[in-house]
Amino acid sequence: MNTSISIPLWVFAILILITGWALLSRILFPSVRWFLRRRVNRVLDEISTLLDIEIKPFQLTKRQVLIDRLVYDPKVIEAIQEYALEQQISREAAQAKVVNYAEEIVPAFNAYIYFRFGYWFSKKIARLLYRVRLGFVDEKKIAAIDPKSTVVFVMNHRSNMDYILVSYLTTERTALSYAVGEWARIWALQTLIKATGAFFVRRQSNNKLYRRVLERYVHMATREGVCQAVFIEGGLSKDGLMRPPKLGFLDYMLRGFDPDKDRDIVFIPIGLNYDRTLEDRSLLRKLNPNAERRSKWFVVKTVIKFNAQVFFLMARNRWRRFGFACVNFGNPISTRSFCQEHGINFSQMDSSLRFVKVEVLARQLLSNIKQIIPPLPVPIIATILVKNPETWFNHFDLNARVHHLLENLSDQNALISFPTSHDFTIETTINMLHLRHLILKSEDSYKMAPEALDVLTYYANSIAHWVGNNDRQPL
Repeated sequence: MNTSISIPLWVFAILILITGWALLSRILFPSVRWFLRRRVNRVLDEISTLLDIEIKPFQLTKRQVLIDRLVYDPKVIEAIQEYALEQQISREAAQAKVVNYAEEIVPAFNAYIYFRFGYWFSKKIARLLYRVRLGFVDEKKIAAIDPKSTVVFVMNHRSNMDYILVSYLTTERTALSYAVGEWARIWALQTLIKATGAFFVRRQSNNKLYRRVLERYVHMATREGVCQAVFIEGGLSKDGLMRPPKLGFLDYMLRGFDPDKDRDIVFIPIGLNYDRTLEDRSLLRKLNPNAERRSKWFVVKTVIKFNAQVFFLMARNRWRRFGFACVNFGNPISTRSFCQEHGINFSQMDSSLRFVKVEVLARQLLSNIKQIIPPLPVPIIATILVKNPETWFNHFDLNARVHHLLENLSDQNALISFPTSHDFTIETTINMLHLRHLILKSEDSYKMAPEALDVLTYYANSIAHWVGNNDRQPL
């Protein structure tokens, strides 16, 4: 009875690991899940009465349930069968691809991360880099939207900062679901992005099976009332001008829409603009087909150098933000009213005719967005300099030109976001442009630097639809 039993060390190690895993899975993990769920529920209780557009049950559904719904959607099953026949592969192999697509697309919304960490992070970053302004918003019209409607914010795309800026300014109203490009599919970052309710999109993919899965997810989320944000141009503006509308996402939302049966889809136009976009030179570089392709190491090195310069200036209390960033909200557009006005039903139209009507709606949204893009100090001064590239302006002349341009914009009912202290704002803007080597300075006179034409035109183009470019071809 007192005989000892010896076991190999490796067996003992395995037993210890099994015991540890049992303790974690049976005691620690459930406790952590309970703690996190409790925090999430507390956040939901706090914000449920504060949001203008409530969080829908779809967003709180377990992610695996949504993935299963997507994978076994009847139209996805039909697409799987067609794909399997076309590619001459088994149905199981095609379905495995769909499972991968669904896991890639479906977000894992976490209210605590969105409203606590996400709001804090977006607020800190936005205010660190810019003087943030919420320009125009008609509270009464937004409050009058039917709570059962699906609200879609449709905006122009100036910078990757758009995600952060708009999320920050709408957090007290709702939780937005974005479509994010493949650039953000980085370990850890993609987990955080999915937790905020965003979903990834392969923008250049022509895979019919993938496009079907994406379409059904967008359709499913729209039908369930999830509030979404869409960049109508489909990508960043490379020259500062608004690009033609991309119809893919709008078509995904509308192709099954029946105005007599489905919940209304209400589009809210958003116009945003910056005194400086962080990617301006990189975007302009993409317009040159002969530009040398830069390596990933160059990009990383540039980002590190830029951040180091910012922190160095902050440490010396010499940090000055990149001017203003402003967002204007336009008047809501009801899809149900649009259908009644044009006598159409999207769910009963073939693809060719439907695309024509979707484009009509997209053009209307694009026009509304243009009318609410804020004219900011840098675009206004850039417009003056670009139209007079050889002229030296003293401070008085430049002030007079700015005031004249502001009067013209006001006559056209532009939503001007220009601080009342014009003289100080102009002086600050001039200093910022001079620090960026975009203008030349001689005593009290200023002139556009010849090599800065492309960059200044990029900013002037953001308000070109207001001032016109009759004497100069836009970039």
